[in-house]
Amino acid sequence: MSAAHRSAATTLLAIDTATRLGSVAVGSPDHVRAELTIGAHARHAEALLPAIDFALRQANRSRAALTGVIAGAGPGSFTGVRIGAATAKAIAHALDIPLYVHSSLAVLAAGAAAPGRAVCALFDARRGDVYAACYRFEFPDRNGAPARMTTLLAPCTGPVTEIAMALAGHAPLWVGDGALRHAVQLARAGAVGPAALAEPRASALLWLHGLDPEASRVTEPARWTPDYLRPPVPVPAGPSGAGRAPGPDARPSPGAGA
Repeated sequence: MSAAHRSAATTLLAIDTATRLGSVAVGSPDHVRAELTIGAHARHAEALLPAIDFALRQANRSRAALTGVIAGAGPGSFTGVRIGAATAKAIAHALDIPLYVHSSLAVLAAGAAAPGRAVCALFDARRGDVYAACYRFEFPDRNGAPARMTTLLAPCTGPVTEIAMALAGHAPLWVGDGALRHAVQLARAGAVGPAALAEPRASALLWLHGLDPEASRVTEPARWTPDYLRPPVPVPAGPSGAGRAPGPDARPSPGAGA
């Protein structure tokens, strides 16, 4: 089967709800048929399923036509990541189709990819920390070299100054709400992308899927859990601060390159 026929036969649903703007897309790695953004003031729990149904209608596809579901695996908003993951798992189970996952940081970086340039995705993790990962992208060339993504810094959590030091020499493009929040500190460590590049797009999930589909496939979807990187922050119990979670040091997420 040719690449064109494979693309035509593939209908994937992509979901990322790691940040304040959720995103849903329907299509294949080579063809985005529909993409929808869930507004910042909408509750992901209430808006996600209607958004999926709307995207499918816009793509002229039914749920029964789906051949796989791709989810942003986090990190990010604990509630948003949990809702997106649960929805993706439920749809994959109900339709008996594969579930694929990629780091939401890789999704954000892929949306700002430029040939050969390092792109560092930062989500604001609060308490002075960021969720961070850095990648370099290559695109197909006239000699037949395939598109690929190289991980320079696996998803981790830490102070933005430590992240910048870890990537000294790469002069990356910094993107995401964490980059915007710490733009002054990052000014000497590379360029900070605009707000238009600050949110993950589900269409980037479709593209990432095409790089190596089987590498991102979840073998046991029922047991898979998102990569939160750290537990949700509990509400302090009182003036003493009891119940407050300590801020973690920067640490890589095991096995989470994409």
